[in-house]
Amino acid sequence: MQNLHRVMRRCRVGLWLLVGGWTAAAWPQTAPPLAGKTVIHVAAASNLKFALADVLALYQQQTGSEVRLSLGASGALAQQIRQGLPVGLFVSADEARVDELVKAGLTQDAGQRYATGRLALLVPQNSSLPLDAGLQALVHALNKQDKLAIANPELAPYGLAAQEALSHEGVWALAQHRLVKGENIAQTTQFVVTGAAAAGITALSLVMAPEVAQRTRFKRIPAEWHAPLHQKLVLLKGANPETRQFRDFLLSPPAQAVFRRHGYDTSP
Repeated sequence: MQNLHRVMRRCRVGLWLLVGGWTAAAWPQTAPPLAGKTVIHVAAASNLKFALADVLALYQQQTGSEVRLSLGASGALAQQIRQGLPVGLFVSADEARVDELVKAGLTQDAGQRYATGRLALLVPQNSSLPLDAGLQALVHALNKQDKLAIANPELAPYGLAAQEALSHEGVWALAQHRLVKGENIAQTTQFVVTGAAAAGITALSLVMAPEVAQRTRFKRIPAEWHAPLHQKLVLLKGANPETRQFRDFLLSPPAQAVFRRHGYDTSP
């Protein structure tokens, strides 16, 4: 167990460095694989940053396989895949981007849902904004200079869900004058962590991580305020058997338990 915890810490640090802390990653320039070892290349939505670090630690301990991730907004990653990004597995934050790649003939199958995400309203630890009063009250409490962070709705499913939640509460028009849009949901979270934004709407899976929780406070946003954040993965054309094995692991009970621990719903 101690060995697993050490592996998890190394994976978290390695994943942090791989994506430059919080920003989106183009295909990373990494060292060549060890002789005789097959590398599994995966493109994954940035809301999975911390959950996948723990999944990878578990998988690498069990198999010794090497998995390399490219993290970013699902829309941006799907576009890069269409342009030839050399990955064998796409782990999206929604179902629509996967379905687009299926229709384009770039996948081995129709993909599988692996989790459903949730939104959270986030403020810095020392914020005086009325977090507990909810989204509507918080938006009305923002000063003219205050920024509200969401991910770009055109690229990130969590950004689109944030827009829907704001519309549900009748404050989308008011919020637009104060928005700062992250390239992906991880960057959006960092805007709040660093104080660049007074508040943000982000992924529950990110705000639950100790790295974020120790510097912020959050409140869950009701799931019925936006379209479900069903998340889907899919094997791409040319994926090797090792990548298929990793796909199967992501759908297995041990990995699904990790996703639940990070705030995801894994019900069918």
